[in-house]
Amino acid sequence: MSTHGQTKPRETEAVPTPGVGIDRVPAMACIVLTQCAEALAAFDDARYTAPAPDGSGGSVGKHVRHALDHFCALLEQPEDAIDYDRRDRGVPVETDKGAAVREIDRLAALASGLHEVDLYREVTILAMLDGSGSTARLPSTLGRELFFAVHHAIHHHAMIHALAHGLGVSLPAGFGKAPSTLDHERRCGGS
Repeated sequence: MSTHGQTKPRETEAVPTPGVGIDRVPAMACIVLTQCAEALAAFDDARYTAPAPDGSGGSVGKHVRHALDHFCALLEQPEDAIDYDRRDRGVPVETDKGAAVREIDRLAALASGLHEVDLYREVTILAMLDGSGSTARLPSTLGRELFFAVHHAIHHHAMIHALAHGLGVSLPAGFGKAPSTLDHERRCGGS
């Protein structure tokens, strides 16, 4: 909807309404982070760092590190823009389960300290658009981005679950399943 080069908001666009669930997003983040820490207990050190059995690359430790990178980028409250593409690779979280659990605990504490008013704060995302490194600055809110970090972590938990299966490690059936999948399974009586 453009009139003389100006974009007008659609009349049906939702306006955030306080108290309609956004206040639950930090708790959701803490739950997902805690699930990750609990799942790590099932891995010995060799399996935590073992490359994928099918030769596709990433280890459990690398998936954990990558999922936590997104929480770090967001929760460490950058002054300029949140940059999910700026990541430190080869850090202790990838190879040391203890370091991973300590980082999970630190991030869960940061998430649990967020209040509803924090979640509406406007933030800017620096998004890499292609392999040349070109970027765009995108507007968002802290709450929306925290929800994104949670869903991103769940996706990596699903990959960890698949790796665990290939490594002979048993994880809880719901680990790595999105809330929509769990809801569908609940309503349909199974998977």
